[in-house]
Amino acid sequence: MTSDTGILARVRASVGARPGEGAVLVWATAYYFLVLCAYYVIRPIRDDMGAASGAENLAWLFTGTMIGMLLVHPLYTSLVSKLKRRQFIGWTYRFFILNLVVFYLIFRAVDASQAIWVGRVFFIWTSIFNLFVVSVFWSLLTDVFRPGQGKRLFGVVAVGGTVGAMLGASITTGLVGVMGPLNLMLVSALILELAVRASHVLDRKETEMAAAEPEVATEAVVAPKPSASEEVIGGGVLDGIRHILSSPYLLGVASLILFYTISSTFLYFQQVDVVARTFGDDRAARTQVFGAMDIAVNALTLLAQLFVTGRFIKWLGVGAALAFLPAVTLIGFGIMGFAPTLAVLVVFQVARRAGNFAIQRPGREALFTVLPRTDKYKAKNFSDTFVYRLGDQVGAWSYTWMAVFGLGLSGLAFTMVPLSAAWLALAVWLGKQYASREGQAARE
Repeated sequence: MTSDTGILARVRASVGARPGEGAVLVWATAYYFLVLCAYYVIRPIRDDMGAASGAENLAWLFTGTMIGMLLVHPLYTSLVSKLKRRQFIGWTYRFFILNLVVFYLIFRAVDASQAIWVGRVFFIWTSIFNLFVVSVFWSLLTDVFRPGQGKRLFGVVAVGGTVGAMLGASITTGLVGVMGPLNLMLVSALILELAVRASHVLDRKETEMAAAEPEVATEAVVAPKPSASEEVIGGGVLDGIRHILSSPYLLGVASLILFYTISSTFLYFQQVDVVARTFGDDRAARTQVFGAMDIAVNALTLLAQLFVTGRFIKWLGVGAALAFLPAVTLIGFGIMGFAPTLAVLVVFQVARRAGNFAIQRPGREALFTVLPRTDKYKAKNFSDTFVYRLGDQVGAWSYTWMAVFGLGLSGLAFTMVPLSAAWLALAVWLGKQYASREGQAARE
């Protein structure tokens, strides 16, 4: 008994968890694992349908996704305003589960020509589904975890998402030949229902997390408060948009996401150009390079999430975590401007993607732990969905137009240097704002 307790204590200490946080951390990690596993089961199906639709239509599908985000956001915030936390999270996920079942039935009923159009709708829907289910997960996490806990533990929770993504893709790769893509939609729906069950358990763990945080536990003894899961957030359906436009802090967070997605899309287009110039029509070689990059990203991400993220944010702060990725991007695009080669591209892309998953994303989510609950669910959702896809659009169309006007790979890379510098300055400012808000919350 003592030995088991000692082992558990050492495991808990190795990931930065305090007594009372272990079970909650396990459930949060499992929840994220299930959410990303469900998405990555259907992601290859979505990509195949996007390819079947034609490369010339992809830009329009992304535009459709952005419009869809703008339409779905008020429906979601309406649920947030009227229902308890456990209810609106369950309703949101089960809405997407029902959608998966409906798509399964429609695809079985239509012919090949009709399936192309349904596939385009499915592509847009999946792109909306992905950002929504992940945004809702992080909203709940920032509500249940206190600021100090977020800094220490979000990196560990992110491990669950990385492993879930790897398993989901493996399920589809291994079973699509046996089950077919349509039946895998039902597999994804089943995994997502398990995520709903995990979210309900996590919803009930808020009191445990408050008791595990020393300063919060002291306040709870003096003035106990009801669990937020029993309170209706209320407000209007457009509160998220209004709050972003009226708050420099929230506008800064939205801009942070915008800078990230613009630069990501730009780099993706550069990747397409560099790889095409290097390998020409050799599809096997291109696939091999992409596969090697994915393996490297996953390996680096897992190692960093397990051994670096929590310590990095704890010792250097959220501001440093936010500044890490724009600094890498600034340096990477600068080098790409002088040497737009495959080797530079691969190192840059791997470092950037791993840095986002392991450092930037946990730091960015920590920004919401110091905000009111309405902003954690409404403003955050709008930034995570519509603003994210808006950045995709800006990056895609600006790259296309700059290329039309004759900018080569070097010139295109250099255009991202000033944007990266502005992104870095914004990250530093947001880090200071977060520290100020965290200190103020501790004093109140």
